[in-house]
Amino acid sequence: MYTITGITGKVGGTLARKLLEAKLPVRAVMRDAAKGQTWVDQGAEVAIAEMEDAKALAQAFAGSEAVFILPPSEFDPEPGYPEAQKVIDAVVTALKKARPSRVLCLSTIGADAHENNLLTQRTMMEEALSTLSIPLTFLRPGWFLENSLWDVASARDEGVIRSFLQPADKPFAMVATEDIGRIAAELIQQDWTTGKRVVELEGPVRVSPNDLAKAFANALGHPVRVEIVPRDTWETLFRGQGMKNPLPRMRMLDGFNEGWIDFPGNGDLALKGTVSVDTVIRNLVKSATIE
Repeated sequence: MYTITGITGKVGGTLARKLLEAKLPVRAVMRDAAKGQTWVDQGAEVAIAEMEDAKALAQAFAGSEAVFILPPSEFDPEPGYPEAQKVIDAVVTALKKARPSRVLCLSTIGADAHENNLLTQRTMMEEALSTLSIPLTFLRPGWFLENSLWDVASARDEGVIRSFLQPADKPFAMVATEDIGRIAAELIQQDWTTGKRVVELEGPVRVSPNDLAKAFANALGHPVRVEIVPRDTWETLFRGQGMKNPLPRMRMLDGFNEGWIDFPGNGDLALKGTVSVDTVIRNLVKSATIE
């Protein structure tokens, strides 16, 4: 049995579909039973559990050959990341009780960064899971190309994308969620028996904000330019959007821009996906048009 958390998201959903297509048994761990029927119809079992509920998670993980951990994202965390810690404590307790044969955890680029930032929540998860005597794989993908969903409206209506990643010509390690889910499906089936491994993943080529603008222009059929959001405006902007603790997010962006969030050797040893930036942006624009 392959037990999948985060199955309602793009990565978890792609992973689960790949396993089901291979005729492998899948158990979907979900918070909302109403969303489970879709997966039952595709041949999966459904277990109901909150990611902070160790008892329910242990029951969901019981009898699993492999478990996929996709921690929920907290973009405006309290200082010290107590929200993430609750999930980590529950997941570790549940895995200790259920004892699956192996665990695959979706982590992130920057989980090895030494400076505190929003991605430190994934560092904490890696450190906690590493205390378990269960074979572990941490999948560290780059920046999600699908984050560009937030730029669709401005690119379409104003011909501009406003970028916190800067400078505009700097290429960053980015990857499509389709590639992450596909690689996760391959990794979770591999029978590694001891220890911990880290797998880094980025797209076929690195992508700059200018490349994103070009992809939007191609998809929309009109010019799109990059407008850099000045660093000294970030805190006011984020607080105006309702954030109470924007510093971790700001430091994450600093990490990408300053280079201390990156794969070693500019990703020379990272796995490379196959989905292009043009494909992702075209699909985002198409989906927004349909909606």
